[in-house]
Amino acid sequence: MPEASIAENKASLKRTHPEVWSDSPNPYDRKRQDNCPVGLKNVGNTCWFSAVIQSLFNLLEFRRLVLNFNPPANAQDLPRNQKEHRNLPFMRELRYLFALLVGSKRKYVDPSRAVEILKDAFKSNDSQQQDVSEFTHKLLDWLEDAFQIKAEEERDGEKPKNPMVELFYGRFLAVGVLEGKKFENTEMFGQYPLQVNGFKDLHECLEAAMIEGEIESLHSENSAKSGQEHWFTELPPVLTFELSRFEFNQALGRPEKIHNKLEFPPILYLDRYSIILSKEITRIKRDEIKRLKEYLTVLQQRLERYLSYGSGPKRFPLVDVLQYALEFASSKPVCTSPVDDLGASAPASSMLPAQTSPSTIEQQGPSSSDVPSTSPVQRSVIHKPFTQSRIPPDLPMHPAPRHITEEELSVLEGCLHRWRTEVENDTRDLQESISRIHRTIELMYSDKTMVQVPYRLHAVLVHEGQANAGHYWAYIYDHHQNRWMKYNDISVTKSTWEELERDSFGGYRNASAYCLMYINDKEQYLIQGNIIDKIFEDNKRFEKELEEWDVELAQKAQQEKLLSQIPRAPAPSPVMLTPNMQGIIMAIGKARNVYDRCGPEAGFFKAIKLEYTRLLKLAQEDPPPECDYRLRHAIVYFIQNQAPKKIIERTLLEQFGDHNLSFDERCRNIMKVAQAKLEMIKPDEVNMEEYEVSATWMLHLMFLFLYFSYMEALLYLIYAYQNNKELLSKGPYRGHDEELISHYRRECLLKLNEHAAALFESGDDQEVNNGLIIMNELIVPCLPLLLVDEMEEKDIVAVEDMRNRWCSYLGQEMEPNLQEKLTDFLPKLLDCSTEIKGFNDPPKLPSYSTHELCERYARIMLSLSRTPADGR
Repeated sequence: MPEASIAENKASLKRTHPEVWSDSPNPYDRKRQDNCPVGLKNVGNTCWFSAVIQSLFNLLEFRRLVLNFNPPANAQDLPRNQKEHRNLPFMRELRYLFALLVGSKRKYVDPSRAVEILKDAFKSNDSQQQDVSEFTHKLLDWLEDAFQIKAEEERDGEKPKNPMVELFYGRFLAVGVLEGKKFENTEMFGQYPLQVNGFKDLHECLEAAMIEGEIESLHSENSAKSGQEHWFTELPPVLTFELSRFEFNQALGRPEKIHNKLEFPPILYLDRYSIILSKEITRIKRDEIKRLKEYLTVLQQRLERYLSYGSGPKRFPLVDVLQYALEFASSKPVCTSPVDDLGASAPASSMLPAQTSPSTIEQQGPSSSDVPSTSPVQRSVIHKPFTQSRIPPDLPMHPAPRHITEEELSVLEGCLHRWRTEVENDTRDLQESISRIHRTIELMYSDKTMVQVPYRLHAVLVHEGQANAGHYWAYIYDHHQNRWMKYNDISVTKSTWEELERDSFGGYRNASAYCLMYINDKEQYLIQGNIIDKIFEDNKRFEKELEEWDVELAQKAQQEKLLSQIPRAPAPSPVMLTPNMQGIIMAIGKARNVYDRCGPEAGFFKAIKLEYTRLLKLAQEDPPPECDYRLRHAIVYFIQNQAPKKIIERTLLEQFGDHNLSFDERCRNIMKVAQAKLEMIKPDEVNMEEYEVSATWMLHLMFLFLYFSYMEALLYLIYAYQNNKELLSKGPYRGHDEELISHYRRECLLKLNEHAAALFESGDDQEVNNGLIIMNELIVPCLPLLLVDEMEEKDIVAVEDMRNRWCSYLGQEMEPNLQEKLTDFLPKLLDCSTEIKGFNDPPKLPSYSTHELCERYARIMLSLSRTPADGR
């Protein structure tokens, strides 16, 4: 809304007084989230400081140089002049600040100590807005001086190299003519200044900066004109452009900001400005562009004559003028008079002839024949002002030719049609020619020879406001995540190129870029991580190590507790925690900081929130059936099946209130909190029977038996499939999708078939008989279940695989008794009826207690962790 925009602009302009961000009293509001970049607190109109420092900090090579800087060993012996008194203390504070920006667990840090040193050097007070360009120059000077002291200390007979100079400073060659005399010299530059006013994009700014005066004088021996060209001879790895968006208004006696729109690209090719390539190539292209622009001006002037036709102040497109003329010529005159218009509603007999004079009308009045006899009131004459004047002659209702013959009209229409077509064609040809020239100019430097020096946009420093007041922030490119980030004091947020364009190009509100930082796209060391950047990875590894440690301790305590309650067998199997219990223990471990500071109840709420978030994330994934999380976590099943929230909450409380968690004080206290919460739930609040959960526990048992005993699991799978259909008939989310159970049913049959075939291949009579019993009593009766639904192609393929396995024995040599048994068995396998036969009795679920089920589950999960990849 306009009001909101105006209010925002006013707010930005009021930032002339000291502005300090106040800390939230809640420390969690100031906690860093994951690896999100750290912001800088505004300690009194220091947004300028934040924008510049964050842009430099996110240059990893610059960050490495600052963090690895060691003060000179003989710093105490150096003369304590003003420069050394400032530079070395500032470097110490900058190192400290960078270390915080790398490893702090705070969302933002306080830069007051470094800022104070700068403010002292500027001799400014808190209420004065800093000049950012001056600050950046001063900052680089200080850094250069500090590293120069260190470089001179470490030199060994060689000229010391200053890493700040090599990183930020380049050189250009100035070639020109001054009053007829040619000159050539080399100059060093840091931030390269560019004028903004009068240019539409960055390349136009650079072209104007690289060519000054009458450049034609360079090619003439006798010219008295002056001019010069600049050519980059050494481009720095980090190239900074200083956009001059402020100018002094002589008439008003004050500085003003230039709000013109200026575009700049994310990738800038500097080949055309570099002397590394042939200067002649660039000069030829510049001459060609100049010629094209001159021709473009001519074409645009010609086009303007078509689009703005006429000699007066009002001008119109010529094609419209011809169209209007054509419409006028084709119009037919329809005559009427003003009196006719007014009397249109009167009877026809009362209409007066056009040649009747006004005086006659006034004297005459309506006759008795003009008024119907049934009218109870005589209508009086209404006198109007225009009737006092002479009636003009007959006028057409619309402008139209009064005298034109058909022959004249035909000739005129033909001419106007032809002229309009000619004008339309000429206009279109001019527009196409202009577009082609624009395109040619845009592509002039796009050939391979001119795109060898790419520079990528690293940071854009933005100013919002007027010349004497405003706010600063920075857009910085995250080269690892390939995204733009907005650094606005303590706020660091994800951004987009579209947002950057809106705020940085200018022309929108009062915001625009005043500094562009490009980096050499071929120098990967500028953005590649170093040892410091490994801190985050190491922290994550250490946090994972802490979590695993907590789980390991919990497992040992659980093993000791379970084994102490179970009668010891000669060789007891070790116990392993269920995935549910592991998740709960890890959540409690992650919540230990909250537990230690705020007590068991706060730790419980933190842990239950973490566990629910983890399970919700699992529920949103789409894993293959063999690792479906619904088979391992009841809550994942509930979430995916849209169970009522109360059921999910109660199930979570039951898991956190499990007595098996009582193996250390922290878990025991959280378990007690969960149990207390459970006791507060009234029976009528959550009726678990209203939501069918039997399929979940049936599948839990089925999953365990699948790896424990395929023969036992098969019966459960068959009846689980049938029971699941009944559940789905009550609603689409009451049970599992049929594909999940059919997958395990199919896999179980294939495993049993392989097992039976292996027994048959052994040749041992007892094992052969056992294999055939499995086939006759389990496999063959189940095949119709797979064939009943012809749409389930995977089941049909599985049946064919089982049949092919046994048919492959027909061509093999074997003992006569085996051949006889195979011949007797194969017809049953191949010719099984599609009629589904019921099994004698459905399997009954064992009446395991929760403790026994947990122990059995743990043993099987432990065996799975030690088995080969095929699951056996």
